[in-house]
This record gives sequence, C-alpha cells and structure tokens, in this order.
Amino acid sequence: MAVTKLYQSAGCSILWILFYLSLSSVSYSTVLPEERADVLYHRYEGGGMTIDGPAVLLRKKANESIAFSAYYYVDTISSASVDVMSTASPYSEERKEGQLGIQYLRDKTLMSLNIRQSDESDFLAKSVSFNISQDTFGDLTNLSLGLSFGDNDIRRNGDEFFQEQSQQYRINAAISQILTRNLSVNINVEAVSDEGYLNNPYRTVRYIDNNLPSGVGYQVEVYPRTRNSFSTKLSASYYLPYRAALFFHYRYFTDSWQINADDIEIGYRQPLADTLELDFKVRYYQQTQASFYSDLFPYQDAQNFLARDKELSDFNDITLGVGLTYQLPEKLTFSDMRSEVSLQWDYIRFNYNNFRDPTVDAAVGEEPLYQFSANIFRLFFSLYF
Repeated sequence: MAVTKLYQSAGCSILWILFYLSLSSVSYSTVLPEERADVLYHRYEGGGMTIDGPAVLLRKKANESIAFSAYYYVDTISSASVDVMSTASPYSEERKEGQLGIQYLRDKTLMSLNIRQSDESDFLAKSVSFNISQDTFGDLTNLSLGLSFGDNDIRRNGDEFFQEQSQQYRINAAISQILTRNLSVNINVEAVSDEGYLNNPYRTVRYIDNNLPSGVGYQVEVYPRTRNSFSTKLSASYYLPYRAALFFHYRYFTDSWQINADDIEIGYRQPLADTLELDFKVRYYQQTQASFYSDLFPYQDAQNFLARDKELSDFNDITLGVGLTYQLPEKLTFSDMRSEVSLQWDYIRFNYNNFRDPTVDAAVGEEPLYQFSANIFRLFFSLYF
C-alpha cells in the first residue's frame, strides 16, 4: 500500500512506470498496432527501497479490424525508506497486476476497451477504461478522447477491522497535428476526480510534544476525502535530416490540494548504422506542497487535515537517462521474425525543500533536509510477428 500510494501521488518520478503506461495506451493511427510480444525486467534502487520484477505483454490481431492485448506485471518490493525507518520496521511485499484489452478499427476510427486489476496484500485496485480516436483533415490531425473508472479496496495488515474504499474518475482529450514533414505536436488535457480514502493507513505525522522525552509525538495522517486535479501536456517531435530526432515534453499539473507542478523533458534519438539506436534524455520536475502538509506540526490535531508524505511536500528532481536498442540479426531471431533488445538506465536526484530526515540525530525540526538518488534499470526484449 505504501508503495502504491507513492506511485499515485503527484510528482511521481519513478520512470519505469512509463512501461506500464505504454502498455495501456492506445496507438492512435488508422491501422491496428503491430502484433508483438514483449518481456521486461525492471529494477529500482534508491531511498532505501528496492523494487524489481518481470512484466510480459502480448498483442495479437484477430483480423484487420480487431486486436487483443494482455499483460502481466509483478513487483517485489523491499523497503527501509526514511518514512518506514522513522516509525516502523523494514518490510517486503509483492504486487501483481494484469490487464486485458480489445481494440476495434472502423475506417479511421480506433476504439479500445481495457480492464485492469492490481493486487497487493492490503490493496486491491480494479479499473476499466475506454478510448476512441479519429484521424481527420487528410490524416494530418488526430483527435482522441478517453474515459476511465477505478475502484480500490484498502486494508491494513494486522488490523482485520480496517477496510476503506476509494474511487477515481478520469477523462482525457488530445489533439495530434503534423505541422510539417519533420515536425509534429500533441496537446493532451486530463481531469481526474478522486474520492474516498486517499491516504496511506500506515503513515503518520509528527508534532511537538514537550511532555515526551523525545520532544515529538506521532499521530495518523488525515486527508480530505476528495481530490480534483487537472493537467495539460504539450509534446513535440522534430526529425532531423540525418535520421535523428529531438523530443520535447512540458506538463503542468494543479489540484484542489493546492499542489502545482511543472515537468519538462528533452530527448534525443540517434540511429547508428541499421541495427543500433541511442537515446538520451534530461528531465526536470518541481512541485509546491499540499495545503495541509507539514514536516512538523506545532501540536497534536493542529488542523483538520494532516499530512507528512514527502511526495506531498515542496520538492524537485532531475533525471538523466540513456538507452540502447539493438535489432537482432536474422540468425538470432525466431522464424525470421523481427526482434530487438533494449537496455535503459535512468539516474534521478531528489531534493526535498521542507521534508527533514528524522533518522538523523539532531534537534527536532532542525534535522537536515532529505535528499536521495535512485537508479532505474529496464531490460526489454520485443518480438514482432
């Protein structure tokens, strides 16, 4: 549950989740996506957490109008993060996730329906999503609309009487435009409404208590039971004469918890000969804190809502990434089918501006601001039918 909430929070920078997003997204075009099978191994290390495991994807056409897809994803998580070590003991758990999807193509309209389930020992998430896209204006413009609904059952290990629920409603719309032979742009807007139990049942906040020898007391977090967010993303791709390409992404996020975030990324792709391809990227993210966040409250029950989740604090991070993709020669492929191997590495540096490290031996409220770095490795194997 702790890890799930980390990934769901605003400002999530665990970039291997982009693989999951690529699996659940629709390939907007007037043809069905390629038939393919993918195998991924990912590993995240940083901040006292290690997350690793495999994922598999299969996409198969029934005919020229209908295609099916499925993926299965497993995380093994062990955590001794600063949040855990300040009030609890290290733990380990496993998360399993699966999705089934169907795509239907009619003329220049592509529709998709996906059903997903994610299961942890204390968190069960189910969702359904529907997407539709339409090419128009001589196939230079693509319009798309997506809707999704998620329902979550939340429990707390060791407490058989604890049971909560939350729901999520999501709508997104996008327009993609080919401006020139080399330049294309995309604008995506998304609105999300969350309601129900939205915080982590294990997390606590700390407050000043001079009656205790340590000078600090702890109580459980209390979040609002609604959260509305809105984001806008601008993307551009420019293809260079020597087969390379430049990519640019900017995303702005705001929500009813008064978090405002900016996310900017620049990427470069360079083919080498006919079988190798190099990718480089730089990404910068920053956000303001939630209105009810504080690293140290002045006293118990200081306000109606209380949070000390560092992902709701004022922080920024920078990512440097590199990737290498190799298209295997025919003698190493299956039945002459095209296949490729890709290795990607990201280095992320997190800097928290008002979250302090309580594990350091220092006066309460005077601990050093928390910082950490993370490494993310992803190894893909893709086989195209």
